[in-house]
Amino acid sequence: MLIGYARVSTNTQDLTAQLNALAAAGVDPEVIYVDHGFTGTKRERPGLGKALAACRKGDTLVVTKLDRLARSLSDARDIADELTRKGVALNLGGSIYDPHDPVGKLLFNVLGMVAEFEADLIRARTREGMALAKAKGRLRGKQPKLSKAQEAHLVSLYQGGAHTTSEIAELFGIARSTVYRAMQRATPPAPK
Repeated sequence: MLIGYARVSTNTQDLTAQLNALAAAGVDPEVIYVDHGFTGTKRERPGLGKALAACRKGDTLVVTKLDRLARSLSDARDIADELTRKGVALNLGGSIYDPHDPVGKLLFNVLGMVAEFEADLIRARTREGMALAKAKGRLRGKQPKLSKAQEAHLVSLYQGGAHTTSEIAELFGIARSTVYRAMQRATPPAPK
């Protein structure tokens, strides 16, 4: 039986190309497991776990590219070893990985190193971009839920004693923890 796995790193990315490639490879859409918004550098992914659990001896796990399965060489090897122990074949973009073939092992390791290298490059570019944005004053962090005027109104309602934190949170459309943080900011620190 062919079992498919597809992954994209963010919720805004589209799986269509991978799903079409898996269907073209003969994978039934009922047994295609997906992970939306999960990085390949983390092994713990719900779709991957289900795909691996669905594999039985004699089955084939089909993935469009190795970097969809794992972005770290050690994870890629671990997954391939787990499949081999279970008697499951691994199809990477139409090529069956043979762990007993020296050339197959070499190519698998090279692909795994390239996937890991790409992930490292993405992280480095992200860090560089954030440092540049911070230097230009564009990286300000998470914006507050309430304006200063809204926060002052919230504090006056709370101090008036007529409303509970839950009522205030509902009134402003925020979480109770936001109410508590606003109250902490409004309360001057105790003298030491």
